[in-house]
Amino acid sequence: MGGRTRRDEQVTATREALLDAAERLFAEHGVHAVANRQISLAAGQGNNAAVSYHFGTKIDLVRALVRRHSTGIEVFRHAMLAGLDDSSALRDWVECAVHPVVRHVESLGTPSWYGRLMAQLTADPGLRAITADEFAAASPSMARLQDGMFRRSPDLPAEVHAERTSMTRHLITQMVAERERALCDGLPTTRASWRGAADGLVDAIVALWQAPVTDAG
Repeated sequence: MGGRTRRDEQVTATREALLDAAERLFAEHGVHAVANRQISLAAGQGNNAAVSYHFGTKIDLVRALVRRHSTGIEVFRHAMLAGLDDSSALRDWVECAVHPVVRHVESLGTPSWYGRLMAQLTADPGLRAITADEFAAASPSMARLQDGMFRRSPDLPAEVHAERTSMTRHLITQMVAERERALCDGLPTTRASWRGAADGLVDAIVALWQAPVTDAG
């Protein structure tokens, strides 16, 4: 029994080392630019097939990386949404979109690579779809969040609502990645704290959703 426990611990430690290495390398160079052997080497694994053995394909590895963080974000978002009801203002719903992501990245400490990893994944159409699928599976609260945002802006045409949802996602991803990169490199940031950065994002996104719609016709 003791031998089996030690073996399980070794497997878990190896998987975590591979995930750590992959997250950093993917964040810095992009998924397609990094070979599995580079990940194994960075994780201190002499076996070049370690990634395939523990995760399968590179896409399976990407899925594991997304799941690694989505649970933590879901915990924050679920707790925030529990305090909202039909009388909650637009800003309250936007905070539920922004703060869980920011709080999770802050909890990772410095340096971290999750923000930049997500920027890399969402820049690739195929990987963006995989990422969205994983978040949908691991984050049931997203459906309620999207419904709440829709009900706070009932006059927006469906195509504009979809457009602004995409803009919101892009703003959160890119601004979190930008701040994470600056902190990692020891560069100045526009806000003194992650909380301040989150508040700035909320301000901008609320204004985005309240902006008038120009008739494209």
